[in-house]
Amino acid sequence: MGSTSEQKLMKAFGMRVAAVRKSRGLTQQELAERINMSVVAIAYIETGKRWARLGTLTKIANALQVDVADLFKNI
Repeated sequence: MGSTSEQKLMKAFGMRVAAVRKSRGLTQQELAERINMSVVAIAYIETGKRWARLGTLTKIANALQVDVADLFKNI
């Protein structure tokens, strides 16, 4: 993995995705099903263990009914 600052950014991004998901009343399982991904992949993104690829970011944003930029707010 990258630098400490990258790790912090990944964690903050993941926390933001989780917060938006929860505010929409979705579980990780439901989000995973909506975007055709595994729950493990969603968990890795939300815990900051992996970055989401651009296509995945778009799918997540669409499933959560937000702009991709909204997933980066306050991080």
